[in-house]
Amino acid sequence: MASESNDSSREPLELGGSVWFQAGANTLGGASRIALLAAIGETGSITSAAKAVGMSYKGAWDAVDAMNNLAGEPLVVRLTGGKGGGGTTLTPRAQKLIDTFRAVEREHRRFLERAGAAIEGFATDWDLIGRIGVKTSARNQLYGTVSHITRGSINDEVSLTLPGGHTIVAVLTHESTEALGLAVGAAAFALIKASWVVLFVEDTGGAPLKLSARNQLRGMVQSVKRGAVNAEVSLVLDGGAVVTAVVTNQSAASLGLAEGASAVAAFKASSVILGVKD
Repeated sequence: MASESNDSSREPLELGGSVWFQAGANTLGGASRIALLAAIGETGSITSAAKAVGMSYKGAWDAVDAMNNLAGEPLVVRLTGGKGGGGTTLTPRAQKLIDTFRAVEREHRRFLERAGAAIEGFATDWDLIGRIGVKTSARNQLYGTVSHITRGSINDEVSLTLPGGHTIVAVLTHESTEALGLAVGAAAFALIKASWVVLFVEDTGGAPLKLSARNQLRGMVQSVKRGAVNAEVSLVLDGGAVVTAVVTNQSAASLGLAEGASAVAAFKASSVILGVKD
């Protein structure tokens, strides 16, 4: 008897989405932080709660501190001494937050199910809406898929492949890799400030340039916007992604940067900030 084939193309498509609470412009908590709160309430221990949700002890306390600060009142309190030897507990405000989040999440799930049944291509469009809604001060926001992670003694090196085939490398701590849930195949975005990007043009003779910058993305100049001192130069890469750099007007002129010219955008792996949708 032939074994049954696992054909993923026959599996029903499902919609994905997430809910999070904000305090002003800052994110108070999404599913991962609310899960941490719930685990603290169930176990009475930050160590056990961190282990239950797959987070490091320090990462868990960093998340707790951030939530306490953003909420403007304690959500988690650490008890010391006493007959039971202390522990960690939730405040009534934290428990109410968990209950509210779960109720909103149930309604959000129902909304996605109804929208997915009624709107053609909803899953793809909904994901894109979430991505373009990200607000940061970084001029360059590039989305891709984690293609490789190299773990070191202190830091990790994470490679993010863009839709056009270019790869961006970022260096971050183990704790950041864990907190973001980064793994091969996961979607993520890279943030690079325009002032961190250096532009250069390759030698006409074909001689390769040697740079210490790990990231070197080749593209075509899409626009040059000159100011009194500096120019904002945007390169379009294969696949349509755009990388923008700020250089002096003199540098733009000496490099011959003009619309349609070829150039390379270079930046260090340590200059790349990675983020994910919660």
